[in-house]
Amino acid sequence: MTDRPIALFDVKAQQALIRPELDRRIAAVLDSGRFINGPEVAELEATLARFAGVAHAVGVSSGTDALQIAMMAEGVGPGDAVFLPAFTYTATAEVPLVLGATPVFVDVEAETFNIDIADLARRIALVKREGRLRPRAVVGVDLFGLPADWRAIEAICAAEQMFALDDAAQAFGASLHGQRLGRWGHAAALSFYPTKTLGAYGDAGALLTDDADRAEQYRMLRTHGEGKTRYEVERTGMNGRLDTLQATILCAKMTLLEDELAQRRRLGAAYDDALAGSVGIQVAREGAENAYGLYTIRLPDAAARARVQAALGAAQVGSGIYYPKPLHHQPAYAAAHAGSIGGNGPPPLPVSEALSQQVLSLPMHPYMTEDDARRAAGVVLTNL
Repeated sequence: MTDRPIALFDVKAQQALIRPELDRRIAAVLDSGRFINGPEVAELEATLARFAGVAHAVGVSSGTDALQIAMMAEGVGPGDAVFLPAFTYTATAEVPLVLGATPVFVDVEAETFNIDIADLARRIALVKREGRLRPRAVVGVDLFGLPADWRAIEAICAAEQMFALDDAAQAFGASLHGQRLGRWGHAAALSFYPTKTLGAYGDAGALLTDDADRAEQYRMLRTHGEGKTRYEVERTGMNGRLDTLQATILCAKMTLLEDELAQRRRLGAAYDDALAGSVGIQVAREGAENAYGLYTIRLPDAAARARVQAALGAAQVGSGIYYPKPLHHQPAYAAAHAGSIGGNGPPPLPVSEALSQQVLSLPMHPYMTEDDARRAAGVVLTNL
C-alpha cells in the first residue's frame, strides 16, 4: 500500500482515458451548431434504453427535473400525498412541494438504508384513514446505489392505484432480480451529476420507462408542453431539455460504464471484507446488485464519526456525510411534515434520525484500487 491521497471521487482519471474521443465529439457538436436537441441526444437515449433494457429513455436537464417531469405527467398536485424516504437528498422531497403536493416522509431500514416497507404501509393507511390527502405516489430511492425493495413497492402501488417512481439517481447500473434499474416501477429518474456512476460535465438527467404514453408525455413536458409543432402547446410544461454537449459527453462515457461498475463492485467487496463485523455496512437484500454510487458505513454515534473522519483527513483519505440531517428536520419541510398526518402528528422516524448521526461515506470510484479501499478501511478500524 502507498500513502498517496485517496479522493472521495475522481473524475479526472476517467477523462484521461477518453480525452481524444471527448475532444472529437465536442468539436463535432461545436461545428454542427446544434446545441439543443442535436442528434447526440437521440443517440444517448437509445444507448441508455438498451443498457437498462427498457423501451424508452428521455434525456432531460437534471435528475431533479426528471423527478418533476415524471410527477407532472401523472398530474400530481394539491391534495396528493407523495410517500418518500426521510433519509435521502432534498431533491426527492422538494419536487412534490413545488407541484403543490404533500411529501409524507417514511422511515428507512437500518440494514439497507432504503425505504421501510412496513412503515410505508402504515403511513399510507394513516393518510387514507384521515381522508384529507389522496395517496398518489411512492418515490423509492436506491440509496447510495443499492436497489430498494421494488417488488414490495410495486405491489403496494398496484393495490392502492398509486404511481411508483424510482429515484435511481445514485444507482444507474444496479440491478434487482436480474433486471437493471429502469424496469422497476412505472418510471425511473436518473441524474448524471458529475459524481454519479455515469456523470456528465454539468447537470443532466433522464427518465426511463417501458410505457410509450408516459415517454411521449415526458418529451412534451421537457419542452414547454409542445405538441407536434413548436408552437402547438398542449399542456403546461417546463424547460427541461438535455444539452447536446452533455449528451455527447455521456455517449463517450458509456463505453467505460460496464468495466467501471465491475470495479466498483470489487471495491465494495474489499470494503465489506475489511469492515464487516466492526462497523455497520449497507446490506443488500437477496437478488440486489449494488452499483456503489457511494460506499457508506454506519458508526456508533456522531462522536465516533467525527473521530474517524478526522483520522481519514489526516491520512489524506477523502470522506463525506450523506446526509447530516433527515428531511423531516429540514426547515423547508418542517411545516409539510407536521401537516402530512394529523391527529397526534406523524409517527416518529427513528432510523432516519439515527443514521444522520452515524453514516460516513468512504472513497468510491473506479480509478482507485482494492488496496486503496483496504487502506481507508484500516484507518476506520484503528480509530473506532
